[in-house]
Amino acid sequence: MKGLFLDAVDDLADVFARVVRPDDPPMTVNQQERVPPEDLPGMLAGYDFVFDDHSQMPTAVMRRCAGLKHIIFLGTGARSYMHPEELAEFGITVHIIKGYGDTAVAEHTIALMWAATRGIARMDREIRRGNWLRTDGPQLTGKTIGLLGFGGIAAEVVRITHGSGMRVLAWNRSPKSAPGVTFVDIDTLLAESHVLSVHLLLTDETRGLLSAERIARMRPGAILVNTARGAIVDEAAMIAALRDGRLRHAALDVFTTEPLPADHPLTRLDNVTLSAHSAFRTPESSENLIRRALDIARQLAGLGP
Repeated sequence: MKGLFLDAVDDLADVFARVVRPDDPPMTVNQQERVPPEDLPGMLAGYDFVFDDHSQMPTAVMRRCAGLKHIIFLGTGARSYMHPEELAEFGITVHIIKGYGDTAVAEHTIALMWAATRGIARMDREIRRGNWLRTDGPQLTGKTIGLLGFGGIAAEVVRITHGSGMRVLAWNRSPKSAPGVTFVDIDTLLAESHVLSVHLLLTDETRGLLSAERIARMRPGAILVNTARGAIVDEAAMIAALRDGRLRHAALDVFTTEPLPADHPLTRLDNVTLSAHSAFRTPESSENLIRRALDIARQLAGLGP
């Protein structure tokens, strides 16, 4: 059984070299930024499995990849790049990797929250332009953070947030409980959160969950942080709420279209802080991610842990 690392860029080839073991299944490492879908049938010929970091895998193209049995997606957001149920219909199983970077994403979430609250990115931009801009922002001690979805990342956000003296509310699609967290219905979450942080997987059910109607129910002047997936939020409604001031600020690591186009409306709003889908990018989480992907490959090949 052999595999192909389809798109080992952004230092992932180096990470792979550090964590791979001699007894792992043989793999070819392709250091290509974005693989055009039309090239996939030829590139994947002869391989049993593939690591995919960020390449689109349309169903119609993958149907022509004879012999491929497994896609090991490097993360949880496979649905942004492929349709797992459709692929399963002709024998390709999609594997995702949860929990590899919970701490990294949580820390980035907190960083975005504080940067948004105090207008740090805007001050930085203006100072570099020669303008001595000072911004005011509220203290978050005693304020409420609402977590839209509650899994491993949200639990790490709670751990960090408790040290700042914030009240924590959460809504989840299935019942959960956690120390120091009050679980509420989604309307209460929206109405009471000074900061709303998104922590949901993208599925057919969560796509567009934070709709225009729900954005309108958010606490006036709230801050929205999204380190999950852009498509969970109605982007046009979010932009409208930022323009009219209903949302104080949006701090975003993920977008409906990635990379974000240079002329995108979000790039022209002062009350937006942007990062390039990098919340998970720490050396620790990258090594954990690739090692866990290799462990999945070992199990598929019957090599054990």
